[in-house]
Amino acid sequence: MDAKGGKHPVFNGEYHVLQSLGEGNTSKVYLARKIDDPTKCVALKLLREEFLQRDADSIKAVEQEIQILQGLKHPNIIQIVGYGSDGRVVKPSGREIGNLVYILLEFVTGGLLFDLCQTLGGMGENGGRFFLSQMCDVLEYMHGKGVVHRDLKLENILIDETMNLKVADFGFATFRKIHNLKSYRGTMTYMAPEIKEGKTYDGKQIDMFSTGVILFIIVQGIFPFKEAKKDEYFYNLILNGKLDQYWQKTGGQNLSPEFKDLILSMFSYDPSKRPTVE
Repeated sequence: MDAKGGKHPVFNGEYHVLQSLGEGNTSKVYLARKIDDPTKCVALKLLREEFLQRDADSIKAVEQEIQILQGLKHPNIIQIVGYGSDGRVVKPSGREIGNLVYILLEFVTGGLLFDLCQTLGGMGENGGRFFLSQMCDVLEYMHGKGVVHRDLKLENILIDETMNLKVADFGFATFRKIHNLKSYRGTMTYMAPEIKEGKTYDGKQIDMFSTGVILFIIVQGIFPFKEAKKDEYFYNLILNGKLDQYWQKTGGQNLSPEFKDLILSMFSYDPSKRPTVE
């Protein structure tokens, strides 16, 4: 096979870079196929130059992400295949781009849980149970290893062809002082109130809050609130105990009392009242 790649860029002389899989604030991710074994594909995550040049902390964050991924081996967590700072892409024109910081990850065929939810809409309580049991497995394993994710959301969860979850993107994850964190991390709609308010927080409790948001969307097909702030209309209804009104407004009148109790405890303003996986 043509090692120059013909119409595809070549990464480190080993992979054809086939297409973009998406991009975030810190990186771009591509589908790459092994040149000498076209049955093997990986996700190639290239860190953005401008992110790495921002400050020493950015480099540290990438190193920490790699360290965390290497330490986590679980069927519902994305596996790291390789990494380095000597990545080289040769474009079909012959132009070379070098010194790329990269992470190679297992490629998951099914795509994003976010896309599945957009396609199917609400999957009901049975769908919720199926996904929540997998999420609880992940949380129990990850938290048991002393790691918190801090950015759990539909866009960071992949699904394979048999509907198994793969939690990805550990860019905000940490294993340091996980019960006593201060940095502002996460995504607005999934973020626990204590982070928004600038309080010291427990990483396990904020992961549980975000899991609640994910569960709600899987079951109902909509977000439970715009964000968990006291003055946000929907979250305020929960805080003030106007639960009939809340369920009416979110179309959840017919959900089981068990589901309602569980989800409201996951959304608890007081983090110590949220359920734990222990």
